[in-house]
Amino acid sequence: MFKIQEIRELIKLIDKSSIDEFQYENDGEKIVLKKNETSIQQGLEQAAAPAAIQTAPPAQAVQPAAAPSAPAEAPAAPVAEKKEDANLHKIESPMVGTFYASPSPETPVYVKTGDKVSKDSIVCIIEAMKLFNEIEAEVNGEIVEILVENGQLVEYGQPLFLVKAE
Repeated sequence: MFKIQEIRELIKLIDKSSIDEFQYENDGEKIVLKKNETSIQQGLEQAAAPAAIQTAPPAQAVQPAAAPSAPAEAPAAPVAEKKEDANLHKIESPMVGTFYASPSPETPVYVKTGDKVSKDSIVCIIEAMKLFNEIEAEVNGEIVEILVENGQLVEYGQPLFLVKAE
């Protein structure tokens, strides 16, 4: 059965490409992804209810539409209201995946609240489709808040850290 992370990554890739429809079938499982204006709302509703995608029978086609980043911006609204400061920079997830605060369970976390970071400091890892991607701070400053938990699934564009820029 397709994992929700794999489906989300496919949606993201198709959204960035020029193809309008994608079909894949393997061992009786089938997925159909279509990109067009009329089905964006339908895709948003399906993305909001991932259980519906996971419980679909293998022979049934799942047709989510790719939306640029509207679902990913929804969780950011409470953070913006909570911390309104011109000097705060949000480090956002560049992809859908799993957030890891350290390179392995036995090693210490990359950063903690109060740590100083530079532009090229690695702050976390996002695992997407078995690839571990190191995420850099992209700004000099101090970590003010860590917005996600270790092992949590994150969306494209979801804020991960708040950094007080220097």
